[in-house]
Parts: sequence; C-alpha cells; structure tokens
Amino acid sequence: MLSPTGVSREEVERNGHRLLRRAGRQVLLISTGGRIFAVANRCPHEGYPLSEGTLGPSCVLTCNWHNWKFDLASGETLVGRDPVRAYVTEIREGEIFVDLADPAAEAQRDRALRGLEAAVADNDVARMAREVARIERAGFDAAEALVHAFAVRNDRLEDGMTHAYAAAADWCHLSSRARCPEERLAALLEPLAHIAWDTQGAGEFPYAQAIERWDAAAFIAALEAEDESAAVARIRGALAEGIPYSRLQPVISEAALVHYADFGHCAIYTLKTGHLIERLGDGIAEPALLALTRMLAGATREERLPEFRTYARALTEWDGTGNLPAHAQDFAGLSIEGALRRTVASSGRPARELYDALLGAAAFNLLRFDTAFDAATANNFADNISWLDFTHALTFANACRYICTDRPDLWPRAALQMALFVGRNRKYVKSGEADDRWRVNERSSFISGEMRALYDHGIVEPIIACHRLKVLFALEDELACSPDAPWADEMCAAVNRYLHTPMKRHHGLRNAAQALDFVAKED
Repeated sequence: MLSPTGVSREEVERNGHRLLRRAGRQVLLISTGGRIFAVANRCPHEGYPLSEGTLGPSCVLTCNWHNWKFDLASGETLVGRDPVRAYVTEIREGEIFVDLADPAAEAQRDRALRGLEAAVADNDVARMAREVARIERAGFDAAEALVHAFAVRNDRLEDGMTHAYAAAADWCHLSSRARCPEERLAALLEPLAHIAWDTQGAGEFPYAQAIERWDAAAFIAALEAEDESAAVARIRGALAEGIPYSRLQPVISEAALVHYADFGHCAIYTLKTGHLIERLGDGIAEPALLALTRMLAGATREERLPEFRTYARALTEWDGTGNLPAHAQDFAGLSIEGALRRTVASSGRPARELYDALLGAAAFNLLRFDTAFDAATANNFADNISWLDFTHALTFANACRYICTDRPDLWPRAALQMALFVGRNRKYVKSGEADDRWRVNERSSFISGEMRALYDHGIVEPIIACHRLKVLFALEDELACSPDAPWADEMCAAVNRYLHTPMKRHHGLRNAAQALDFVAKED
C-alpha cells in the first residue's frame, strides 16, 4: 500500500536526495534521470548510510565504504553481494508516495535462500549469516537454510558425503544448547561454511536419476561392485516408497562394515546421517542419502592393503568361543596382527567387555600420541600422522556401538576393525606414563566448557573444528551410556590433551621434501 511521505518531488529534485524516517526505517529518496527512487538507507553489507554514497550514471548508487554498487530501480547489486531493498514510489499531485509494506514472508524467505545459494558458492560466511538471519526474521526455521544449501551443493561432492554432512547434526545439537541468539546462529553457520569449503570451485557430478524398487540385497551388491548408479537407483526407490531411515540404516550399516572402509568414515557417516535426518527432517533425507551412497560406493577398502590383510583371516577365525578376559592393557603396544589375534581370543566374552577393552586401548594411544610425527618434515608418506588418526578410534567406536546394538551380527566386524585402529597407531605412541596434567576432575563441566568454546573457536579449517565437536559429542555419549567404564578417566584425559595441544596443519617443508623425493624416484 502506497503511503504519503509528506515530501514533495520538487524538494528531492532540488537537493538530489532526502532521508525519510518512518516506523523505525530509514528510506533514502533519490532523484536522478527524471525519476524518483526509494531504497533502504542502510547498505546491506555492513549497514553504512547510502545517503553518504555517490550517485553515478544509469541510476547506480555507490556505497563509498566498500564500493558496492546498486541499481536503484531494482535494488540489485552490480558490485558486491546482497541487494538493497528498493521501494515502489508514485507521485501524486507533486507529493511522493512510497509502498513501505513488507513483502510476503514467503517472498522474503525465497529471496534470502537465493542469496544463501550465492553466499555458499562464494564461501562468504558473513553473507551466509545475514541470509540465515533474514530467513529467521521472516518467521521461518533456520533449518530450511541448511536443507536448501546442502541440496543445491550436493552434486558438487565428487566423492559423496563429507564431514560437512556428518558434523551438521552435532552443530545443530550444539545450537540447541546455545545460551544466546549469537551462539545459536554461530553453530548453525558452521555446517553451511563447511559445505561451502568442501564444494568451492568444484564441478558438477550429477547423481543417476533412475529409480529401482528398494531391495536391500541388491543395494549392498551394487555397493560391493562399486556401481554407484545402481545403488543410487535403489536409494531413490526407497525414498519414492517412503521408507524411513530407521529401516534403511541396518542395511546401510552392513554395507559400511563389509570392509575396513575409508578409515572408519563409512560407519561414522551412517550413524550421523540418521542423526541429521532426526534434526532437520525428511527434507534432508534425499541429498544426505545420495551423498552417503556415493561415498559408500567409492570408499577405500583398507583391509586389502598389505598391513591389514590379516583382518580377513581373523574374521574367519571369529567363532564366538574365545573366552580370554579382555582388558585395555592387554591390547596396549600390540601390532595389527597381535591386536586381531587378541580380539579373537576374547570373541566369546560379553560384547561390552571387549568393547571397553578396545576403547580403553584407543584412549591409551590417544593420550600418548607422539606429536613429533605431526611436526616432522622428513616423514615417509605413510607416517604423515596427526591427531585425527587417533580421534577416529573414538568416533568410530561410538558409531559401532549404535550399529551393533541394532545389528548384533555385525559385532565381529566392528570389534576387529576397532582392533585395527589400536594396532595401526601403535608405532606412533610414546611408551611410559601419561602426563598427569591432562587429568579431568569434573567430566561434565569439562565437556560443557569445551563445547561452549566451539561457538567461537577461531579455527580456519571447518574439518578441524568439526572433529573437535564430534569427538566431544562421542565422549559425552559414551560416558552417558557407561559412566563407570574402565576407560572413562583415561579417555577424558586423552581428549583434553588433544584439544589443548597445537595441531600443525600446514606442512610446507614436508610437502616439498616428499615431492622432491617422489619425483626423483619416478620411472
């Protein structure tokens, strides 16, 4: 509805512009090219006054703070990112009338979602924040922003699901614990920034469009054959039939543990996909399941590597009769083969006993990781080891506990793969007693305090921040399940050490040395 401004056309033409204040708004009236325009006075970038801007030819207004340029007729940005709001004007008997009514809520949301698409494509975190805030101001759930962003970027994930998806559920969980609106929004922005990071500059890798009736055996067979298109067709069939993830997860869990796949990521992502759908609703199911399926189809199968080939034999030897009691110290210092044999020797013990022993051994290793390997510049490729090689033992175990509660028949695979984590990290562990300074005296306050720090973590790489979050949630979850577990104190100390020891993420000399050595040996 057009409302009178009390400002004459003559006055604006004489002065070039006039600032109008109405109902808490600042509207800038501008005369140029024989027309009267009205735009929001606050630059949509950082809020500086456009009334201090420069009017150029062709009805272009420049904000002098950062040189953003706007088309006065449409409000569209010619240089910069966010558009400025443009108001409809009309002249009646020399007086300027302006339509100050807000667009429909749906129109505001749709415009913000389009802006969000551009922000994610540009990896512009500040604009992501503004667009999500606009969606919420229009009365919609910020979860719509996450679902939309993941959907539009999904076919740019060449290898399928990444930690951007896997950590999104935990970031949403952290957002729900926020003590103020700023913390809540900061946590929701993390998965958006992560999918932007993972897809920036990527080409398009469309998913197959065929739909086949859901068939669990056919789905697993397609993944085993690394036939992404066939597996995607079965997943599309499941979605078309309305099959919930609760029914799909046991099948996907089996596929995730068929191999020691992708350093445990398959199992972790299988669990987190379920959490993400619970948090964001069915709208995220299609992009998440397509990305997960692509990742499962192309995952590395590390038990085929020479150092892990004894895994297959150990799996055939698992007969559920091994009755040797299991404790964490039984696994400390064991090689891969030794850890597998020791696991089989306890195959008949209660699953919880063996789980605690293996998780305890993982805590032992994490607490004693020799960080010299992380800092070294003369490593072989195989020895490029970091904290993440150790923390995955915890997040993988957490996923396996859920998987095997639902599918106890998968326990032998899960236990033996946990043993692989223990054995593969042995080489990088310092012997001797752990430093007592990492001891945690009050678990709950430790975890909650470290989680609060993640609202403003200051870490550039999204994957490093999300690993901290996933480790903390896994630790919290495991302690809630078994607060008196024998590994509890050591794992808390290990996580404390991990969180408070600097992590080297740029290895300039190492990369140079390894490249020179590699090229020198090329045939």
